[in-house]
Amino acid sequence: MTAALRFDPIRLPEKCEQLRKEVRAFLAEEIAAGTFDPHKPNREDTDVPEFSRKVGAKGWLGMTWPKKYGGQERSFLERYVVTEEMRVANAPTRRFFVADRQSGPVLLKYAPEHIKMDILPRICRGEICFAIGMSEPNSGSDLFAAKTRATKTDGGYLINGTKIWTSSAHIADYMIAIFRTSPPTKENRRHGLTQFLVKMKQPGIQVNPIGQITGQYEFNEVVFTDFFVPDDHVLGEVDGAWKQATSELAYERSGPERFLETYYVLTELVRAVGPNPDTRSAEGIGRLVAQLHTMRRMSVSVAGMLQAGKEPVVEASIVKDIGTVWEQQLPHRVRDLA
Repeated sequence: MTAALRFDPIRLPEKCEQLRKEVRAFLAEEIAAGTFDPHKPNREDTDVPEFSRKVGAKGWLGMTWPKKYGGQERSFLERYVVTEEMRVANAPTRRFFVADRQSGPVLLKYAPEHIKMDILPRICRGEICFAIGMSEPNSGSDLFAAKTRATKTDGGYLINGTKIWTSSAHIADYMIAIFRTSPPTKENRRHGLTQFLVKMKQPGIQVNPIGQITGQYEFNEVVFTDFFVPDDHVLGEVDGAWKQATSELAYERSGPERFLETYYVLTELVRAVGPNPDTRSAEGIGRLVAQLHTMRRMSVSVAGMLQAGKEPVVEASIVKDIGTVWEQQLPHRVRDLA
């Protein structure tokens, strides 16, 4: 029998609330210094590398990781608070949030020791940026349909193929990507995928930014042509990346990033209608706040599951799905109420 999904309520401990005050004070100082504007969209050109280093110096990157790798051995709930405050403030987190949220935990679990000792401390210092290479042309997010090949050669693999919609690849130092090392079988369509650590800005990689209507660049096409990856950059089991990837996505989907990505839009609506909104606006804003509160409770619950050592893949996927719908619908709902 399948166990019922549960999002048990979590009360954040006092140390989390004290940490929240510290993060808010830091962000207020950065806003006052002109590092970023909380009332403007968070764009690539506002992702200041120095801000990432300051966050690292505070000990707020790799917070849950072992101290030997530069981490702080703090709780997932404390990390949740830092993430939440960063997103609510609309801080420029693009250069470190993938590395901190997804890539670091994958390296902790699957990378050789010398790679952990090299890369993880640099993530914790806010020095390097990661991208995730999963989606491919004509297959979207269907990992089973991945065709980019990793062919075994002396000392490693040659990569040929294309990844698409890869966020921040044009500024990334590394990518964690899934490539096909052997064909799927009739019995197991998940077979044949392997996860690799890719060092960017090397011969054999071409990054083509995909322009948006705003004139900004966030997504990219990444083309691999006989790109060499050494054997020690294989992460985990050859042909067995599917389970690893689903675990990685639990980290991606568990946080508040998705539904807080457009939080500033809601705050701008509240500012626009003022302290005495009409009944229709007040009711509409009330519904939006209630939805946001529900998503937050669910997301905190998932953080509690991670803290308990669980892998809440399904629960995290639900949080991301609801958050994605929220992110897509919020601008339309705000337009109707403004």
